[in-house]
Amino acid sequence: MASEETRAVDTRTAMSPTERDTPAPVGASETTTLEKGPARAWATRLVVAGIVLSAVNLRPAITSLGALLEEVRDGLGMSGSVAGLLTSVPPLCFAVFGVMAPRLARRFGPAAVVCAGMAAIFTGLLIRPYAGGTAGFLAASALALMGIAVSNVLMPVIVKRWFPDRVGSMTGLYSMVLALGTSLPAAVTVPMTHALGGNWKLGLAMWAVLAAAAVVPWIPLVREGRERSVPAARSAQAQAPAQAPTQTQAQTPASVSARAAEEQPPLRITRSRTAWALAVFFGLQATAAYITMGWMPQIFRDAGVSAGTAGLLLAVTMVMGVPLAFVIPRIATRLPHQGPIVLVLGVCGLAGYAGLYLAPAAGAWAWALLLGIANCAFPLALTMVGMRARSGPGVAQLSAFAQSTGYLISIPGPLLVGVLYQHSGGWGLPIALMAALMVPQMVVGVLAGRDRTVEEEAATR
Repeated sequence: MASEETRAVDTRTAMSPTERDTPAPVGASETTTLEKGPARAWATRLVVAGIVLSAVNLRPAITSLGALLEEVRDGLGMSGSVAGLLTSVPPLCFAVFGVMAPRLARRFGPAAVVCAGMAAIFTGLLIRPYAGGTAGFLAASALALMGIAVSNVLMPVIVKRWFPDRVGSMTGLYSMVLALGTSLPAAVTVPMTHALGGNWKLGLAMWAVLAAAAVVPWIPLVREGRERSVPAARSAQAQAPAQAPTQTQAQTPASVSARAAEEQPPLRITRSRTAWALAVFFGLQATAAYITMGWMPQIFRDAGVSAGTAGLLLAVTMVMGVPLAFVIPRIATRLPHQGPIVLVLGVCGLAGYAGLYLAPAAGAWAWALLLGIANCAFPLALTMVGMRARSGPGVAQLSAFAQSTGYLISIPGPLLVGVLYQHSGGWGLPIALMAALMVPQMVVGVLAGRDRTVEEEAATR
């Protein structure tokens, strides 16, 4: 710490009088303030705790319900079609509310929006089993999923803002915890419900405790952000006239490039074939993931597997994302074309669906493992978003387009599975649909994996 301060003093002394008198940009001064002293260390620990606790809360609302879907259907008198609608609510909420997250963050700050998101998850999980009837259950689920949607979008923003030199490691931590938060409820919800006397309402509501814990670290960060934002804004207004005469001297290459990026006209993303291919790939892999989370335990239970084992099978499928979330992005970034990875994941998915159709109970653990590998198309899709655009604004625009469009594409899938299951009386047609959707996913994934950028395609069309 002493050596850092000495270097800062030496650097300041080496500046010209004009440079010493020129105030730093507001964002830079805020970063410098945050990076020094015990307050920075204290706040960093809170952010790490907030990221970890938030990540672990981004999937229990979905996978805990999948493990108890039969009990929920019987308790609320749901038909198969309505249950399919319930499994379609997550992507709908992610598409609708996720788009609002950047605007809310600009107005209130990312920490405040994530804090509110965790509070919404807590409230939704707590009241949905007791909301009374199917409509109340759906509304409370939508409230929890709204909190998940905005938090999911803003987690990378939090990581980038607080850990700009450790984006990879912090994103890896976030992805690992998210995968654990996906698999844990699938594994323990049924045993926990049995331990609570078989009350499915209490078994679902218990996950609200974890969401309540996630609210706590963000509260002081919200207060700190408010206290800093007002003085920073006033300082920027007061210093603006003084900066005008020395604009050339005050601007650094980084600030010039950042301002140039901000002043660029928005990319016409819809002109890019790669952007559309990536959006469809994202949508089809999300369709497979939500069908798996919502319906796979029921498939195994209908085949004669016990409820507890079915939950463990779903946990195995979800936990495959923990190691592969680290491995797949690293391999993808070293390849000029990500098509081979797409094909390997697709073949694993087709083999898993074939096993579910032919011998769902006999080879249940193998099918769960294969489908877990196939579901790792999600980290691959996120990796390709970063590789298919050159600039930061391009990545942000491509990410928003691919995810919002993709989640909209994924909405009908789980609902259609529920309708086919109800009208056919078995899982043959739904599994055939899942396998059929894997084929176009492989095709558009290969197209999205080609070595090109959306900026080039948008400029040439």
